[in-house]
Amino acid sequence: MPRTTPFELHHRRYDEWFMRHAAAYHSELLAVRTLLPWRGLGLSIGVGTGRFAAPLGVQTGIDPTHEVLAYASKRGVSVVQSIAEALPFTDHSFDYALCVTTICFVDDAGAMLREAHRVLKSSGALVIGFIDRTSELGQHYLAHQAENVFYRDATFFSAAEVEQLLHDTGFSEPVWVQTLSKTLEETREIEPLRAGYGEGAFVTVKVNRP
Repeated sequence: MPRTTPFELHHRRYDEWFMRHAAAYHSELLAVRTLLPWRGLGLSIGVGTGRFAAPLGVQTGIDPTHEVLAYASKRGVSVVQSIAEALPFTDHSFDYALCVTTICFVDDAGAMLREAHRVLKSSGALVIGFIDRTSELGQHYLAHQAENVFYRDATFFSAAEVEQLLHDTGFSEPVWVQTLSKTLEETREIEPLRAGYGEGAFVTVKVNRP
């Protein structure tokens, strides 16, 4: 079964997750906002329904799933249907790129990062947000992976593994922040950010393209 299928079939349920877990969503949004550049042309790789790209002002987004792109487009993002491992843009096109949870759904994380590196300008920034596999929430998702329609075929990474992937694909100067120290059900308020990784379930890293 293709990994895009759950998002094709359950796009409304996926988009409504952000409202059902508003405090967790806004905690994640704050983590990304803290590291994301606020100037220049941006690309959201795996834009989904635009829940991050739209409020953060990321102008362009790609995703393989037509159904979710319709949401992102309505939220003001210029969208292109594409996979992360083969971006339909010329070299050095963007000032920064954003990937939120995309890394766990792609077939080849290294290829996605190499493509991000290719389309970024010199000194461009890449910001990645994802669930740390070693966190309590990450372990919960792993334990119940077969039951979750969205995460059933996902590949979860630890922060250390992502850091190594970024190093191997030519990125440098990682800066980390983390949030979500409780379960989704227990998260009733927006959490303050902490530096580094290893405690929060949702981690965000910013790296630079030399």
